[in-house]
Amino acid sequence: MPLPTSHHLIDGALVGEPDRPSRSPADGTELGTYADGGAAEADAAIAAARRTFDDSDWPLDRRRRHRALSRIADGIEARTDDLALALARENGKVLGEAHFELSLAVPKLRYYAALALADHGRAAEVSPGVHIRSVAEAAGVAGVIVPWNSPVVLAVRSFAPALATGCTVAMKMPAQTAMVNGLLHEILAATPDLPDGVINSVTESGSELAQRLVSSPDVEVVSYTGSSAVGRTIMANAAPHLKRLSLELGGKSPMIVFDDADLDAVVPTLTAAITTFAGQFCMAGSRILVQASIRDRLRARLIESLGAVRPGPGDAPDSAMGPMIDAANARRVERILSDAEQDPAVDVIVRGGQLGGPESAFVAPALLAPHHPAHPVVQEEIFGPVATFESFDTEDDAVDLAHATRYGLAASIWSRDVDRPTRVARRVRAGTVWINGWAVVADQFEEGGFDQSGLGRLNGTAALAEFQEVKTYVQSVDS
Repeated sequence: MPLPTSHHLIDGALVGEPDRPSRSPADGTELGTYADGGAAEADAAIAAARRTFDDSDWPLDRRRRHRALSRIADGIEARTDDLALALARENGKVLGEAHFELSLAVPKLRYYAALALADHGRAAEVSPGVHIRSVAEAAGVAGVIVPWNSPVVLAVRSFAPALATGCTVAMKMPAQTAMVNGLLHEILAATPDLPDGVINSVTESGSELAQRLVSSPDVEVVSYTGSSAVGRTIMANAAPHLKRLSLELGGKSPMIVFDDADLDAVVPTLTAAITTFAGQFCMAGSRILVQASIRDRLRARLIESLGAVRPGPGDAPDSAMGPMIDAANARRVERILSDAEQDPAVDVIVRGGQLGGPESAFVAPALLAPHHPAHPVVQEEIFGPVATFESFDTEDDAVDLAHATRYGLAASIWSRDVDRPTRVARRVRAGTVWINGWAVVADQFEEGGFDQSGLGRLNGTAALAEFQEVKTYVQSVDS
């Protein structure tokens, strides 16, 4: 049986010559071949999106946008099992995590399908005979740059609100998930009520498409999810065009555990927060902040819980955590842990690290106790199954420690006190704060970060504004 192939989607057609192999991070098995994009595909995708926005009725026909988004949801739902298996094999997620990702994508599309019909404006007669109305309209072509860690839902999180507003899209998909991308492109190409050129998507191992999305005068908005370092580069390169940017960037989410927390609930959640997607998650619980009076108890329980996590292939039913995206990233994490072992300013609580040699992508989870929050293992986003373990005495100390990094994407607060969690959450500078929980998301509520964790918001109604301009009409009427 021949291996599958993956094509780009440009102007409604599946195009490109699949000639590059995609391999499993678990064992290096070839999963299929994909077409790798570059400058020509970038220009074609942008041109198709530009032409469709300028020359079609897509920006004006909200009912068609509603139908198209609903049909995309139907298509993904119908192929959920195929997409989940592809994610498990190519992205490394265990099957449960892959299905979780897809379970977020489908309702998000339906939510924005509904919002396509629900837009509104304001109007008033501001003085006798002078009528003014303000309405939001599509900004134009939206450039979407998608990361490899959750490619389906993070693509949807940007392109769904963009399409709902009437924008067209040129999108860069990551080569690390090329076969997943190909399935998504097939679904989009077969979607009824989605005109050719509305959404154009290219798999690219390089960066030419991303650079063109930022530099092209034919792209009005760029929506990027990824690292803070790349986000800063995008912001600098977009400045000459004063281009609108939506940036969801890195995180070092503090998980604040007070001495009255329910440790039976805390420990499995912290373990999941470290190991979900092999720690390759911007909202990973990568900093555990524990009140000093329960430090030793929580430490002992985490040692046991993390030690029981058994990494394995994503498509194996008994795997507790899949591989990292590739061996190079596993080696990167291994170097961090090796350096920590030699560093007198860090106590290694759970060593973890790369399993099976330098060409393996499997990494066991690790827990490090830095002596000071200024240490690089606290300050830098590791993007792997590694967490730090720090302690505090008072609520004020907890808040100060939570603010010790330049990130502000998410945080979690654990306490059985009625008032304390809300009191502390009010003071924590983060875009999302969970109370006695973690990684609970809802389509109708916004996500985004403070400080170096980004600009703007996705999810919720605020996401529409990222892809809109507001126009005010003034009309004087003779009495």
